[in-house]
Amino acid sequence: MVKDFLAIEDVEEEEYVEEPELDVPDEVKAIVAGARGASLEAALSRLEVHGLSTVEASRVLYFLDEQGDVRLVDSEPPRSLSDFALSWYSSWAWVVVGFLVVASSAVFVLPQVEPWIYLRYIAGAVYVLYVPGAVFIELLYPKREELEDLERFALAVGLSLAIVPLVGLVLNYTPWGIRLKPLYAGLSLLTLGFTFIAVYRKYTYHMLALEAVE
Repeated sequence: MVKDFLAIEDVEEEEYVEEPELDVPDEVKAIVAGARGASLEAALSRLEVHGLSTVEASRVLYFLDEQGDVRLVDSEPPRSLSDFALSWYSSWAWVVVGFLVVASSAVFVLPQVEPWIYLRYIAGAVYVLYVPGAVFIELLYPKREELEDLERFALAVGLSLAIVPLVGLVLNYTPWGIRLKPLYAGLSLLTLGFTFIAVYRKYTYHMLALEAVE
């Protein structure tokens, strides 16, 4: 049967064995090739008819896409920058904006007494130690495949530890000085600026990918 290629041999519990790559038979590749131009649901249905479950069929399509044998594309991709910014492609940017709103509320609106003060500590720590660097990493490496998630996290923390002191250094030579409100405002503006530029860079790569497909 077509689905036999998904079987994995038993291994000893003491040994660590990486998950093997799928050896997709030519028959399965031919089925997927026959679905060229079809929707994802249609491609899954073709594989399910030949004995694969939805999970197994999804795994096959994902693997073939990772290997470059097929390309899964959005059937109705955003074409303009505004549509791209409002689509799920830029959902991460709206998460950043939402977190800034939550952090602002925790720092300036909520009462600074227990238990609310702990929310301020948590939001402030994430805001200072992770968010600026994470957004800057999205700007520098707009393609997800350029860095692993763990690499992005480590670089985000390191860059945040470098960016925050630089903002404080600049504020030290301004009339506002290094105080909570100026520092928070400076970091917020810098983070939002990085976010907008990162969205634009991702949009340019998105359009280049569309042109390559078309």
